[in-house]
Amino acid sequence: MTCELTQTVLHGYIDGELDAARAADFERHLISCAECVTALEAQETLHSSIQRAGLYERAPASLRQKLQTQLGTTTRSSVTPIRNSAPWRLLAIAATLLLAVSLGWRLFPALRGSPSGTDFASAIVDAHLRSLQPGHLEDVQSTDQHTVKPWFDGKLDFAPPVHDFVNEGFPLQGGRLDVVRGRTVAVLVYARRKHLVNVFVWPTTEPDSEPLSGSQLGYHWITWRKSGMEMCAVSDVSPEDLAELHHLLMQ
Repeated sequence: MTCELTQTVLHGYIDGELDAARAADFERHLISCAECVTALEAQETLHSSIQRAGLYERAPASLRQKLQTQLGTTTRSSVTPIRNSAPWRLLAIAATLLLAVSLGWRLFPALRGSPSGTDFASAIVDAHLRSLQPGHLEDVQSTDQHTVKPWFDGKLDFAPPVHDFVNEGFPLQGGRLDVVRGRTVAVLVYARRKHLVNVFVWPTTEPDSEPLSGSQLGYHWITWRKSGMEMCAVSDVSPEDLAELHHLLMQ
């Protein structure tokens, strides 16, 4: 069965004609559609092959003279040579490299620095909304950090920091595995009064960073890096509550 997005969206994505929201939607679609991934790779290969082929043929001198005569220009005794096409080929190669870098940037967020853009916010809020559907919030349901932390052992190649902040007003509810932009991450679930807060955690080689925050679709998020881990808390609680949880997790 042919995926209709290979005909309706893929070419616009390759040519950079989609807006940020539609591009992000298509990237999320690529995670689960092998057909679109294959079609995208084929289009990239075709584009690169055309650029490398250097399909160029020098026009004969007689044609140049004929055109000059018809246009009423003075024909010189020696025809001026056509400029070397090497600069144009270099520009074509550079354009191909830029395309490859752009696709890598969009498809592999692990290559980026701080994920503070619109695409990241969309992905993290989408994951939060999915978790609020019945049966999706926790894989392990427990208020005991000594139960939640061992549950992640063997399921990830890193150990997420697990803490319970019941005395500070953020009781631990449990944890789960999730996928954000094609990457498996750990999620810690906290309660705040009658609200839920998802804290997404994954490893990073980037240095520690100050928190960055924003909001989308009525949900607030805050993200930061600490001790080789990148974290992002998202919820419909107030930004002040998220900042308080960030402070607790930074201790």
